[in-house]
Amino acid sequence: MKKCKTLLLTGILIVFGFNSSKAQEDLLELLNAREDSVRDYTIATFKTTRLVSGHSVETNAKGVLNFMIGHRFGAVNTGWRDFWGLDNATVRLGFDYGITDQINIGIGRSSYQKTFDGTLKWKFLRQQTGYKNIPITATAVGAVYLNSTEWSNPDRDNLFSSRLAYHYALLLARKFGDAVSMQLMPTVVHRNLVPTKEDNNTIVSIGAGTSIKVTNSLRFNAEYYFIPDGQIASDIGGLKVRNSLSIGVDLETGGHVFQLHLTNSRGMTEKYLVGENTGSWGKGDIHFGFNVSRVFTLKKSKEFRNNNL
Repeated sequence: MKKCKTLLLTGILIVFGFNSSKAQEDLLELLNAREDSVRDYTIATFKTTRLVSGHSVETNAKGVLNFMIGHRFGAVNTGWRDFWGLDNATVRLGFDYGITDQINIGIGRSSYQKTFDGTLKWKFLRQQTGYKNIPITATAVGAVYLNSTEWSNPDRDNLFSSRLAYHYALLLARKFGDAVSMQLMPTVVHRNLVPTKEDNNTIVSIGAGTSIKVTNSLRFNAEYYFIPDGQIASDIGGLKVRNSLSIGVDLETGGHVFQLHLTNSRGMTEKYLVGENTGSWGKGDIHFGFNVSRVFTLKKSKEFRNNNL
C-alpha cells in the first residue's frame, strides 16, 4: 500500500511539474508575440500642421478643430513712411478639422487677392519602430483656390473656372532623435488661367524644410521651394518670379503655438509659394509674419474617454 501511495504521489508531481513548465513556455511565447506586435509611433515631428507657410505632415486628431490666424506684414524695404512694412498687412483665417486621426479637411480665406481655399489632407504612413520599422511619415495634401477679386478686364468673356487654381503635394518627413525633423515637399500647382501661352498652367516644384529643437517650447524652422527653370515666362507686376525662402521659430504656450517668421513671400499658401512669389531677400523684400494656432476638442475620441474612466 505504501508503494502505491508513493508511486501515485510521484506521478502527480511529475504531471504538475510538466504542466507548470509547459505553462511557463506558453506564457513566454505569448509575451514575445505581444512584444513583437507593439508599434512605437513617432510623435510631434513638427509642432503644428504648418511648417512655416506650407503644410507639414502633421494632422489634427479626430474631433479636433484647429483655428489658425496667419498674418503677413509688408516688405521691410518699403521704408519708414510705411513703418518698414508694418502699415501694410495681409491676413488669412483658417479652420482645419480632424475627421479621423489621419484625415483632415480645412477651409480658409486670405485677404491677399481675396482668395478662398479648401483643403483635404491624408496621413497614410507613420514613422514607427517595433512590429514594423517605417523610417518616414508620409502625408498627401490637395487644395483648391478661388480668387474672388474683380476681373481686370470685365469686357472679356470671363469664365468662373478662370478663378480656380489647385495644388497637390506629397509630404515626406523623418524625425531624427528628439531634436531634428526634416521634410521633403514635391509640389504641383495648376492654374486654370495664366498670363500668356508661354506660361505653363502646371508648375512643378521641389520643397524642403527642417525643424530643430532648441528647448522644449522653442523650435527653429526653415522651408524652401525650388522651381525649375522654363515653367514661368511672365513677370508679376513687373517683378520676376522667385523661389520662396522662409525662416522662423515656434513658441509653444499651453494650448497655443506662435510661429514667428521672416519670408520673401507675401502669400501664405502653396499657391503663392510656388509660381507667384516675387520677393528678393537680397533687395530687402522681406516680410515679417506670424501664425497663431489654437486647437479645440469638439469630439473626444473613444481612446480619450477610456483613459479618463
